[in-house]
Amino acid sequence: MAPPIAIQDMAVGYGGPPVLTDVDLTVNEGELVALVGANGAGKSTLLKVIVGLLSPSTGTVRVLGTEPHLAAPRIAYLPQAEELRWDYPLRVDDIVAMGRIGRKGSLPAGAQRDALARVSAADLARRPIAALSGGQRQRVLLARALVSQPELLLLDEPATGVDPATEEQLMTVLRDIASTGRTVLVSTHDLAGVVAHFRRVVCLNGRIVADGDVSLLRDDRVLRETYGGHRPAGPFDYADEHHA
Repeated sequence: MAPPIAIQDMAVGYGGPPVLTDVDLTVNEGELVALVGANGAGKSTLLKVIVGLLSPSTGTVRVLGTEPHLAAPRIAYLPQAEELRWDYPLRVDDIVAMGRIGRKGSLPAGAQRDALARVSAADLARRPIAALSGGQRQRVLLARALVSQPELLLLDEPATGVDPATEEQLMTVLRDIASTGRTVLVSTHDLAGVVAHFRRVVCLNGRIVADGDVSLLRDDRVLRETYGGHRPAGPFDYADEHHA
């Protein structure tokens, strides 16, 4: 079977200079993979290419064995929370139900309730979305993704604005999803979280600087190339404390 994500010699931009070049990336079924890099490194851009929102200028991109736009109904994509409107007069259960848009078949009975319960947000079902905190919003977005039963889950900074307990809970859900054979790709700034929860990391800075075991984050050269010459605080120095 074809891997869920197979990218070769890809370059992409927004009409000007390319944001990403020479990207070769394969992600296999059941993997839980972190994308790390500074702002502007291309993390969100890569996710948008995979979900079919952006077309590469060169190279090939195959997702779930086909073109990204054809695979879209089998993908759940969570953009950064600030890209979404939270002032619409909708309830949480309305948002979760939207996860079935474009999917075949009707929403199974109890699916919304089960998805919210899985992220410990069942009590929010009838709450207006405008009343949610940052952490609650992330839980609801993940529930919306889960109700679609995706084969591939793409998340852009899902832990932004959440407390450590909520982050741990979200990561537990993502590990459970990957353990069922589905593939999860997560963009994140939280290097300590990567060390604590992931086995594989892809470091971006306009290209793939490194791809492999999270022990790569011990490498000064990798960190400097990933963060434009500035080496951030080593995640191994504070990972245990951050997630205690």
